[in-house]
Parts: sequence; structure tokens; C-alpha cells
Amino acid sequence: MTKQLDAKVAVVTGGASGIGLACALALAAEGAAVVVADIAEDGARVVAEQIKAAGGRAHAVRVDLADPTLIRAMIDTCVAEFGRLDFLHNNAAATQLAAVGDSGVADMDLAVWERTLQVNLTGTMLATQIALPHLIASGDGRIVNMSSGASLRGDLGHTAYAVSKGGINTLTQYTAAQYGKVGIRCNAIAPGLVVTPASSGNFAGPLGDLMLRHHLTPRLGNPEDIAAMVVFLCSPGGGFITGQVLNVDGGLDSHLPYVADLVALQTK
Repeated sequence: MTKQLDAKVAVVTGGASGIGLACALALAAEGAAVVVADIAEDGARVVAEQIKAAGGRAHAVRVDLADPTLIRAMIDTCVAEFGRLDFLHNNAAATQLAAVGDSGVADMDLAVWERTLQVNLTGTMLATQIALPHLIASGDGRIVNMSSGASLRGDLGHTAYAVSKGGINTLTQYTAAQYGKVGIRCNAIAPGLVVTPASSGNFAGPLGDLMLRHHLTPRLGNPEDIAAMVVFLCSPGGGFITGQVLNVDGGLDSHLPYVADLVALQTK
């Protein structure tokens, strides 16, 4: 049976775990060959083998988005292995830095700030830059960047992470504006709170209850929610969408700040 992404080729950065893993599996399930790229090379290999065991095509590569040589090697390997590149999903980010100095502006660790922007923002720009000639050659290139709801509103911490994602929003719009006429569609997804296997324990108690109160859905997000949007943006149905930052957040960013408190009052 023909699938909507048959004969297409995708690169997914950060594909060894969490949202990236779900996106790699979802793209492969729709027929795309997937290069699973991650700094955790062994994890990337596990995902690639899982795709191949299900009848798909996949290849694992190690990439560190702070290293331009490895970013170029990732794209070159994709084209050498599968002959083309149609989709680039810039998902990887230095999320581990959020817990080691990414705080408020007054207390910001400069090394953490610079490393966060280097990986999250500069790495995304370089992957896009290196991939663009191949995406243009495909005739229907799609770039899906991973932003964050944290880039859209102020918060009490994780300043560097949020600023890096704000930069990705602007990079997305500029890429769409500069290369739309040669067939490139570039969008970003801004997830809300997505519970992954690694983070599920953090949201099992009061913090999870608090976060859920501020969602308009009866549950928090999961990686498959984001993967479904990635697949849609790469599919024929997403062909007239470009330059957008799309919230996939269970309504977290769509209501006035006091809505959750009003709901609590009404249910007393």
C-alpha cells in the first residue's frame, strides 16, 4: 500500500529519544527513509534498527550541533546513503543545560548561555544552511524546526533556552521568506508541556497537577502529538503552510492567565 511519504528522505536530529524518537518513527511509518541523528550514537542506532525491523529504511549517525564538521557529515551521509534529502527536522537541543546554570538574567552563567545558543540556534542554522541545496534540489523541501512555548511568553527561569527558541522562530520566518520561491517550506512547532519517558516522574505529583490546570485539554502532551504535526507538515496536506510557528500545546498559550483560577472557582 502506498504511503504519503514514500520515496522521501528525512533527517531527524535528536532522534534517539523523546520527541525526536517519536518523529523518526512516525516519518518512517509513513514511508520516509530516515537518518536518525543524535549525539548519543548508540541510541540512534537502536532507533534505526527499530525502523528497519518494521520494514522501513533508516541510517544512524552521530551529530553534535556544536560541531559544523559533524553537521555537514550528517547531511552528506544522508545523501550518500539515500540519494536525496526532502525533509529536515531540526529537533535536537541542549536541554540538559537548563538544569546547570540556565536561570534568570541576573544569575545567568555566561558559558551556559553561549553553549545553549551555540547548540540550539547556531546548530539549527548550520543544519539548515548545509541542507538547503539538497532540499531545493528535491523540488519540495520541508524544514520543521523545534521551537517551544517558552519562546512566546516570559517565565521565571530557563532564559537561555527560551531565547534560543525565540531565535529559531525568527530563523524559521526568514528561511521561509528567502527560499519559498524555490520550493522550500519552513515552519516551527512550539510544543507546550510534553511528557516523555525520561520526564514522566517529574509530573506525577503536584507539579503535574498544576501544569494540567493550565491546559485546555484533559491531559498533558506526549511525543506522538508533536510527531503527528511533523508528519503533517511534511505531507502533501502541509504544502501550503510556511513561515509559521505552530502551537501544539493543548491550548496552554491560547487563554488568559486567570482562566485556570476561574475554572477552579466555578467547580467549588
